[in-house]
Amino acid sequence: TLAILERTLKVMSAVQARVHYAMKQEFQLLKNIIRDYTPEEYDYEPEDGVPHAKRSDYDMVEVIPVSDPNAATMSQKVVQYQAVIQLAATAPQIYDMPLLHRQMLEVLGIKNAAKLVPTEEDQKPRDPVSENMDILNGKPVKAFIYQDHAAHITVHMSMLQDPVTAQIVGQNPQAQAMMAAAMAHIMEHFAFQYRKNIEEKIGVPYPKPNEEMPEEMEVEISRLAAAGAQKLLQSNQAMMAQQQAQQAAQDPIVQMQQQELQIKQAEVQRKAQKDQMDAQLKAAQIETERMRIETQAEVDGARLGAQIAKDQTEQEFKEATEAVRQEIEGVKLGFNMTKEMEELSDRTGMAGQPNRPRD
Repeated sequence: TLAILERTLKVMSAVQARVHYAMKQEFQLLKNIIRDYTPEEYDYEPEDGVPHAKRSDYDMVEVIPVSDPNAATMSQKVVQYQAVIQLAATAPQIYDMPLLHRQMLEVLGIKNAAKLVPTEEDQKPRDPVSENMDILNGKPVKAFIYQDHAAHITVHMSMLQDPVTAQIVGQNPQAQAMMAAAMAHIMEHFAFQYRKNIEEKIGVPYPKPNEEMPEEMEVEISRLAAAGAQKLLQSNQAMMAQQQAQQAAQDPIVQMQQQELQIKQAEVQRKAQKDQMDAQLKAAQIETERMRIETQAEVDGARLGAQIAKDQTEQEFKEATEAVRQEIEGVKLGFNMTKEMEELSDRTGMAGQPNRPRD
């Protein structure tokens, strides 16, 4: 049947495709005419805000027809959406299933499709308790940028950690889907909270999500975000280290380990002090030994000097004594020689004269 329909509508589809292309070109011409002849600013004041639409706005958008040139009949559109739904069933995590089903209902001509299949875009800001109720009832929830995300995360995490809630939800066949929806919503709040933390670190407001910006602004914001992310990382690391230290301080095993560590540290400190005292005592002994050696060297030097002086005095005394002795010997020798010469002279004189009495 689809093949017959496609063959029958082939000419009509070709005509519709060309009409779609021609309308696109006509819209482009109209946009260029309005852009070239419109004033820089609109000449009216809006009820809310300031006039911001101007000539340059037309350079950032494209005006195109919303018709689908590839589907001339409702049957073709239904077949296309059925094929997409079958494809989405193989990987539902990458598809927006509520939006896909709503579009399918709109193609079928079902009224009040928004009420039958609500999406996140239809949601309004709600308090965290109401969001928890919607999650438990299987209804979509959405986070908004201005909300107190830390408070919302606290309420949502408290619900997930509540043992009574976990027991009741665990008996529901859709428990896994509920938990997945809750965690996805928590991550949505956490993403906004992370954005807020980066703003606090860099000190300037961050652009709105998905807002178009010039290249220079994007580069500058990226540099500021890099510095803010580094500061946020250091702050979170310090906070987590403090929390881990506090948790560890309450653990009895950790307390015993800390006491053992303190005892070991005291023992190491005592040993270090003992080693220091031993080193000082050794240094004092070395200094005393050095002084003793220096004193002994001085005493030995004085003793050697005295011995040398004594030996020199004795040598001089011996030399003087020897000189006196030699002098005495010389006197004795001279006296003996004189005496012998006198005796010899007396004997020689007595040989030529008569004996006479001696004096």
